[in-house]
Amino acid sequence: MLYRENGQFKTSYAADSQIFAIRQDRVAIALLLAVAVVGVPLLADEYLLRAILIPFLILALAAIGLNILVGYCGQISLGTGAFMAVGAYAAYNFFARVEGMPLILALLLGGLSSTVVGVFFGIPSLRIKGLYLAVATLAAQFFTDWAFLRIKWFTLDSASGSVSVSNLAVLGLPIDSPLQKYLFCLAFVVVFALIAKNLVRGHIGRSWMAMRDMDVAAAVIGIRPVSAKLSAFAVSSFIVGVAGGLWGFVYLGSWEPAAFSIDRSFQLLFMVIIGGLGSIMGAFFGAAFMVVLPIALAQLLPWLGGLVGLQVDTAMVSHFEYMIFGALIVFFLIVEPHGLAKLWSTGKEKLRLWPFPH
Repeated sequence: MLYRENGQFKTSYAADSQIFAIRQDRVAIALLLAVAVVGVPLLADEYLLRAILIPFLILALAAIGLNILVGYCGQISLGTGAFMAVGAYAAYNFFARVEGMPLILALLLGGLSSTVVGVFFGIPSLRIKGLYLAVATLAAQFFTDWAFLRIKWFTLDSASGSVSVSNLAVLGLPIDSPLQKYLFCLAFVVVFALIAKNLVRGHIGRSWMAMRDMDVAAAVIGIRPVSAKLSAFAVSSFIVGVAGGLWGFVYLGSWEPAAFSIDRSFQLLFMVIIGGLGSIMGAFFGAAFMVVLPIALAQLLPWLGGLVGLQVDTAMVSHFEYMIFGALIVFFLIVEPHGLAKLWSTGKEKLRLWPFPH
């Protein structure tokens, strides 16, 4: 079979600790990046870029941030939409109020602002966990919804509460067309995915996973719960805040607080559950699933309804979407709690051992 590691010897510690230890994985990732950077710009049309690929990349980035907190550190959060909102509105204020503010710097400063808010609402995790922590983070959602809707300073005194950005550029290069926006988001996702992958493989990631598995035992062996939990909230909120800035600046262009409502928080949590807890790859699987499924159902259900003589309207498609999402979440929680990423890893492991029994 093609997926074998026979003859691939590790002669150094650096080679043994690579992110992609098998040559086939490195080749596959290189081909995937080549398709994303070269193939997609040549083949994708405007609809595919605007409606599927751009939201997929941004939601995957937000799911990576949430997965660090929920999947790797075991801290349940229902306030991800709030941290996205903080990143988006903070980046907007930096971009609009500071003359000549670079776009990338504004997005990163929005992420830092989200980090401050995330750490503040992560302080209760030092004393509570589980459902109580989820309720505490839910308070962040309600607070930001109220703040960005009622405090006009955040929206530059906009009467409707909505804000908009235009004429985006990086180093003098405009970010106007869907292709330019796609490449801009792709660069952010690649960089942050690489950073996140290296973080979870290092001592910081091991401390997060120790707190997730058994916090009392982790404290006994010398891992400080304060630094482990708050660092997870900080890193997660930063990545989510940058994703929120990209969502507002690049995907929406103009937005209001409802764009980052509690529905967004649940959507991201579903992505992490379906894609796979404790997996960077799972964030991409979950984001792809959540973006593609509604579009596929909108096309498939009316066609199936026409075959049986049943008229399927938009409301029915929306109901079916919620039903399928709920059924899949229950399925993955019962059958495979680690989601699509675990199924993918199991398939690769079977290929490595085929035709021998496993």
